[in-house]
Amino acid sequence: MNAHTRARELIDAAHAADPARAADGRPAELVYADRVEAWVSKLMPAAPAHLLLAARCQHLERFLTPRSTYPEGKAGYLQWRKFLYQKQAARARELVLLAGLDEAQADAIARWVSKTDLKKDPGSQALEDAAVLVFLENEIGAFAAQHADYPREKFVDILRKTWRKLSPAAQRHASALDLPPAIAALVAEAGG
Repeated sequence: MNAHTRARELIDAAHAADPARAADGRPAELVYADRVEAWVSKLMPAAPAHLLLAARCQHLERFLTPRSTYPEGKAGYLQWRKFLYQKQAARARELVLLAGLDEAQADAIARWVSKTDLKKDPGSQALEDAAVLVFLENEIGAFAAQHADYPREKFVDILRKTWRKLSPAAQRHASALDLPPAIAALVAEAGG
């Protein structure tokens, strides 16, 4: 078995420990990893194997650090997210080294997962693009329902900030998504 295959197995074993389940009964993190990897593959058809491994680490063991462990509000959210980027990057690096990938590939994976140099590093940008596309395609409806108390302007502002993170290619893909009409209207107002 080659190192990339072994790394994928180790990453997916970590995902399998997620107690949350998707609609099909699989661990939610594993479903998310599949979706992010699929988008990276679509955005970068010639993506190197270690970038696809990084895509699978976007939410690596996120379930171990619930959002509720940080204060409410924007500042708490940003602290939680920053912590997760670093924790997930370190864990991804640990797993891929254990699988036998070399230091350079492990370092690149950690850099991409930590979202270092967004807009400058194509790998980091591909992961960000894929994560946003997964959110828009699969999660925005639940997010809207969870935050039904938000005024329309707040949703548009959130989406506008999210839209600015996307590369032009990802913006084109996002504009082409088949979204429910109410969500599509919000996305269109935000920039898409």
